[in-house]
Amino acid sequence: MSTTTITAAPNTGSASLGLAVPPFTPHAISVSLPTWRDNVGYEEGEKRVIDSMVSGYPRFFIHLTIRKLARICEQKFGVNGELCLLCPSKKIADHCRAFMLARLAQEGSNTPPHVRLVQYLICPENTPVESSSPQQARPHSSASIQCVELHIVLFPADIFPIAKQFWQHSGMGISSRLAEHCLSLLPDDLSRSQSPPQSPLPSSPTIPRAAFRAPNKHYSVKHTPKSPSLGEARPAAFVSQAQNNASDELSKDQSTYLEERYGRNLPLSAGAYAKRALRRRIAGVLLRDSSDDGPGGPSAGAQDAEVGPSSRGVQDVTEDDVYLFPTGMGAIWNAHQLALGARPPAKSVCFGFPYTDTLKILEKWGPGCHFLGHGLDSDIDTLEGILAAESASSPSTPPILALFTEFPSNPLLRCPNLSRLRALADKYDFLLVVDDTIGNFVNVEVLPYADIVVSSLSKIFSGDANAMGGSLVLNPKGRHYAALKAHMAVAYEDNFFTEDALFMERNSRDFAQRIKIIDSNTHAVCAFLHSRSQSSPSPPPLPAIKQVFYPAYITPENYAACRLPSGGFGGLFSLTFTSLAASEAFFDALPCHKGPSLGTNFTLACPYTILAHFYELPWAAQYGVEEGLVRISLGMEDQEWLLKCFGSALEAAEAVV
Repeated sequence: MSTTTITAAPNTGSASLGLAVPPFTPHAISVSLPTWRDNVGYEEGEKRVIDSMVSGYPRFFIHLTIRKLARICEQKFGVNGELCLLCPSKKIADHCRAFMLARLAQEGSNTPPHVRLVQYLICPENTPVESSSPQQARPHSSASIQCVELHIVLFPADIFPIAKQFWQHSGMGISSRLAEHCLSLLPDDLSRSQSPPQSPLPSSPTIPRAAFRAPNKHYSVKHTPKSPSLGEARPAAFVSQAQNNASDELSKDQSTYLEERYGRNLPLSAGAYAKRALRRRIAGVLLRDSSDDGPGGPSAGAQDAEVGPSSRGVQDVTEDDVYLFPTGMGAIWNAHQLALGARPPAKSVCFGFPYTDTLKILEKWGPGCHFLGHGLDSDIDTLEGILAAESASSPSTPPILALFTEFPSNPLLRCPNLSRLRALADKYDFLLVVDDTIGNFVNVEVLPYADIVVSSLSKIFSGDANAMGGSLVLNPKGRHYAALKAHMAVAYEDNFFTEDALFMERNSRDFAQRIKIIDSNTHAVCAFLHSRSQSSPSPPPLPAIKQVFYPAYITPENYAACRLPSGGFGGLFSLTFTSLAASEAFFDALPCHKGPSLGTNFTLACPYTILAHFYELPWAAQYGVEEGLVRISLGMEDQEWLLKCFGSALEAAEAVV
């Protein structure tokens, strides 16, 4: 039986400023910023907003549970005021340390700081030591609880912003559920005596920042912006007063009850089943994707589950070609690490205006990248010139390492011509990596064109906005499949915490059905808004909407080339307006949740450019990402109610034109 509730009754408004979205969710992955002024105030460090923040997107806002565990580790192992980041494995901690030292060297640091690693084996008291990796299951029996091996990166406090870049870009830090598990193994007097730090961290140099930096501002102090192509991030200040006063704060017993009451918990011993079910679901090999639970866990993950040829467009794909990661960005970071490890060194290409951290990964690891930010066919012409020039200068090696692109892109919903890109990849021998998060594999089929497909499972695959995850799929028909597979056999480690995987598996059982409802809702709302826009064949006399960015209207021929016969156009769209005042009026009047993230079962909106590129607005604008752009992820609410909501918001926008 499906575990996701289809929302028939509308959500009448957003949560209060700074609280979790969804409300009453201990591991929520969004935060409420209900007005345009709240979002601007967030970016400007307005005290009213900062003091209200108790949640945020996990790669940018370090969860309060993780902060609590970090403070314990700092007091136990730190010296001279050292701070720390918490990693799920030694390999990730090594990557973090190497990244920090490399970035500091690039910034001209004459005396490299002492960045050190500590391995911390956390065991419950009076329990025989049985070491385990963080991703292994924790049985409910207290007598058989396994220890957790935590890897701590300690460093001087003034370089925290550099460490935070690794946390943000790689997406490979520990999850809040893993931190909660670690705290449960510590003595009660130790875990209860600690609370998140309340004083700000020391000031530090500004650093590049990425989309949805809501948590960054929660930590922040004011700073001077740097290069518009990079943006900024700011150091952290831990705020706990708002958490203590939050109206939606739940006790541990209450939150556990809610999760278990609605069927979203399974014994952690079922973790292997859940991960196998996830890999099979993503590979498209399940002949019957049952929502039932078997004796050991989800029946879709049982050894005797019925599987067959893949439905992903490449029949040879199996569950063994699917790799799971703690976050979607973790999948992208690992795809880039895979390319660097398996192929000759060269610059990569970022094709199209991407979710910001993808560009940061390609810039900060390896030889760098070429950025073709429009993602149109004219950029493919430019790409051909780059490839020809690089090949002429070095004919013995591939001209580029890999090309990364989104299908469609976030937030402009543009789709590249994958057929042309595939032809160039074959001709010039580079990898083609496609992020299908926005399109999703119920609607589009991109794997036949790609060597690697990455996706954020945190979005519509989950839908409930209470778990993070990512996937990477190798195309067994790709010319470099053998080399990529061999490298993954040596390099891959499973850092997807079991409890996060359990939630993700339960959430995703009915994702195909949810997508159909969301596709239908979005198509209806976009048709209405498009008819009232400046780009409509019959625009109103004084339109408030300039353009609707939606795959049915933006590069439709490229989307159609990969659209499945029964596929829709997805649940994401963006709007630009004829004035900034119209943008603000529309956003403020829209009665839905407002905050970062997308692909939720409920409608979620944000002023994307304000959140993602506040200190680089002119740079973003040159690629069509305007200051007043509003991005909306449609949910499963009643369609007629949604049309009324958007109609009233549009009236508010038109009133100020």
